[in-house]
Amino acid sequence: MGPLSGYRIIEIAGIGPGQFCGMLLADMGAELIRIARPGAGADGAIPARYNLMNRGRPTFAIDLKTPQGVALVLKLCARADALFEGFRPGVMERLGLSPADCMAANPRLVYGRMTGWGQTGPLAQAAGHDGNYAALAGVIGAIGARDGPPSIPLNLTADFGGGGAFLAIGMLAALLEAGRSGQGQGVDAAMVDGAAALMTLFYGLHAGGLWEDRRGSNFLDGAAPFYRAYRTADAGYVIVCALEPQFFRRLIELLQIDDIDPSEQHDRRAWPRHIERLEAVFAARTRDAWCALLEGTDACFAPVLGLSEAPRHAHTRARDPFVREDGIVQPAPAPRFSRTPSAIRHGPAAPAADPAAALAGWGLDEAEIAALTGMAAD
Repeated sequence: MGPLSGYRIIEIAGIGPGQFCGMLLADMGAELIRIARPGAGADGAIPARYNLMNRGRPTFAIDLKTPQGVALVLKLCARADALFEGFRPGVMERLGLSPADCMAANPRLVYGRMTGWGQTGPLAQAAGHDGNYAALAGVIGAIGARDGPPSIPLNLTADFGGGGAFLAIGMLAALLEAGRSGQGQGVDAAMVDGAAALMTLFYGLHAGGLWEDRRGSNFLDGAAPFYRAYRTADAGYVIVCALEPQFFRRLIELLQIDDIDPSEQHDRRAWPRHIERLEAVFAARTRDAWCALLEGTDACFAPVLGLSEAPRHAHTRARDPFVREDGIVQPAPAPRFSRTPSAIRHGPAAPAADPAAALAGWGLDEAEIAALTGMAAD
């Protein structure tokens, strides 16, 4: 049903950004085969049922260190539109599954590569995780209190934003180009590159003298009273993001504050006084009381919700950015399409009851399917 329906993609299983990319492509209708190492704990300690980024596509355990495993992947490449992998540079080459090897089987193949540091550079072979790549790109150093240590924004920036999402964008662009040229190409998605790209706005502001290279000092990093989270009477939090003058003025009006001049919004000398005043105001009522007053207004307000609360909010219940699949509440596919809607085919713990059926659209003969499903069952 999704816009990628009819595209066949091979996912060489990994963790984090590769999983996220595979989930995005599967949600949008692509037919993926996820190839994992036999008996490997590639997904860490997460029970399969709750490893939600593996949803929507079957997983086959194939030993890529055997000639038979490599041969089967190359046969799949001949019938695929794309393949992506997340090993360190050189691993796929040593296995005999390099871009040249796979494109020899299919010149139209798009070959995606997901790494932390990139295919080249002095750190290319070093181990790392999201925080390392985000730190090198300037992300981590920009987040946190002015006089405290930097904060870690989960593993959203490099793993999922700069990594998996950028790999998906790159592969989709290459698939579009291959449709015109008839030629595949490689897509080199490095998390450090993507994390840096996500910081484009801030590098521009810094170059223009509009952003201090010191966290907790700027209008989008919590230093400004109009873009900040505040504690409420019941120990909850709300956030206001009243960047534009008309929205800040509306916030002050609704809070019935007469000792903050909206024209002082961007006067940094006034910020400490404004913060102190707003802290006192928001501390006087509960989070729900502030929601009753400010939600839906142009004050740019929202409650700060936890993971268990977000799916129960009235707006999310109405719009359904969360769904329940196999009894597990989880984010729904995004973005949304008007004519070819995305969908979750099945949960991550639901391997195909009939492995041959999962391979039916790949043009393999019965012997090849028997060989592949036999390896997956070993």
